[in-house]
Amino acid sequence: MHKWNIYSEFDQASKAAADFLAEHILQSVQKKNTCHVVLPGGNTPAKCLAYLAQKKLPWDKIHWYLGDERCYPVGHIERNDVMLEKNLWSKIGKTQVHRIPAELGAEQGAESYRKIMDAIDCIDIAFLGVGEDGHSASLFPDNIALKDRRSVVAVHDSPKAPAERVSLSVQILKQAKCRMLLASGVTKVDVIARIKKGELLPVNRLGNINWFMDEAAAG
Repeated sequence: MHKWNIYSEFDQASKAAADFLAEHILQSVQKKNTCHVVLPGGNTPAKCLAYLAQKKLPWDKIHWYLGDERCYPVGHIERNDVMLEKNLWSKIGKTQVHRIPAELGAEQGAESYRKIMDAIDCIDIAFLGVGEDGHSASLFPDNIALKDRRSVVAVHDSPKAPAERVSLSVQILKQAKCRMLLASGVTKVDVIARIKKGELLPVNRLGNINWFMDEAAAG
């Protein structure tokens, strides 16, 4: 079952999400001396990541991965790792970042990143996002990538630019120990209603999720 945490303002939801993420990072480090965290792209996580960066965490024991990446050149403003570098990685101490080499193209980038993801025991925390069509990472409705059971998949014909992407698969995200998602704004009302009804959207294929959202998104 999804768990719904609703806050009056998006800032409160972002702070609560950061607290939740920090708590689970600490639990993982205490248990096995490391933590593997997947992060989302887009603009929604920026405030949450800024709150996270202010916390005292064992940054050197955390491994960061991306849920997906857009096939743009390194440093392109629309790449997810550029947003993450700006809002988190540049603000914390020594840490371990595993970027998706999407500049190689969808197929080669997926093949390269698959070796990295297949080498870890599991994802401890998958921080996700959701689109108005119910996509998460770069797993879009009716896209053939949904059926690929490998850990990392090439995405072609994305309905959102760019058409070529690299994404973690349904399979590996389902296996994460914990999933969380931050959502905001009235544009998410319709898709959240569909998710609550159990419609088989990509985000509903990933397993139970801890949701953090503002009242505007909750409707």
